[in-house]
Amino acid sequence: MQSRIHKINIFGMTLLFGMLCTLSAWSADFTFTAIPDQDTTRLQERFGKIADYLTEKLGVNVKYVPVKSYSASVQAFKNNEVQLAWFGGLSGVQARLGVPGSMAIAQGAEDPNFITYFIANTSTGLSFSEDFPSGIEGKTFTFGSKGSTSGRLMPEYFIRQHFGKAPRDVFKRVGFSGDHSKTLALVQSGAFEVGAMNFKVWQKEAEAGNVDPKKVQVIWRTPTYPDYNWTIRGDVEKTYGDGFIQKVQHALVEIRDEGILSVFPRARFIPADNSMYEPILHTATDVGIIRQ
Repeated sequence: MQSRIHKINIFGMTLLFGMLCTLSAWSADFTFTAIPDQDTTRLQERFGKIADYLTEKLGVNVKYVPVKSYSASVQAFKNNEVQLAWFGGLSGVQARLGVPGSMAIAQGAEDPNFITYFIANTSTGLSFSEDFPSGIEGKTFTFGSKGSTSGRLMPEYFIRQHFGKAPRDVFKRVGFSGDHSKTLALVQSGAFEVGAMNFKVWQKEAEAGNVDPKKVQVIWRTPTYPDYNWTIRGDVEKTYGDGFIQKVQHALVEIRDEGILSVFPRARFIPADNSMYEPILHTATDVGIIRQ
């Protein structure tokens, strides 16, 4: 009789322990971050809305964790401080290389065919051209963040392709603004004569009335390339259960709230996978940003 009671107690304790573990796992915050490609206020508006949406759809508490740099977003992902991130093409590749099993699961409808704008202060006399603007040689030039796909990697690739040499050997002075909005501000003010920035941010700034056509204009549009993506760690299902990755992907792809989509800005999100970003990996390797 005592043996039977003992077995029942053990079974009950085991069951209770399992239930507590499950509850603990599901009560754990699911955290995400994003590359800081615009000013802090806009990022908080954008990702605060996503956090609320995902909390409702996933049934777990979702928190947005801001970071100060592109490299910090990658490091947070590698350290498992966040489990999901809105990356650029390059930062996504870097993060997935650092965490085997991680997956790109969604992207904006515009992201498979992304574009960088080369912009110039009107004092340079440069104007829009369908061809690469050779007249930028010898000018001062600012990229965005050192880890940006649209603000650094792809512009540098096209500069090297055209001139056959590194940007430091093409321009009088090279800078890194830190984000696309700052690139616009620096070129518009004349602090730099030419710069490279995300076409989506340019459009958003123009709509907000922050572009003065008397001071700055687009002088070239690059060929298209794949860029932004939602990337998730492959080990999240150990905490949140089988099928969680697909659940997150489905939640992102099913966003229809214009209040969320407009602040990205994206028309919608569509499924993505790692293979779509092979061109970014190859370009980053060729330029020397990624060494394998």
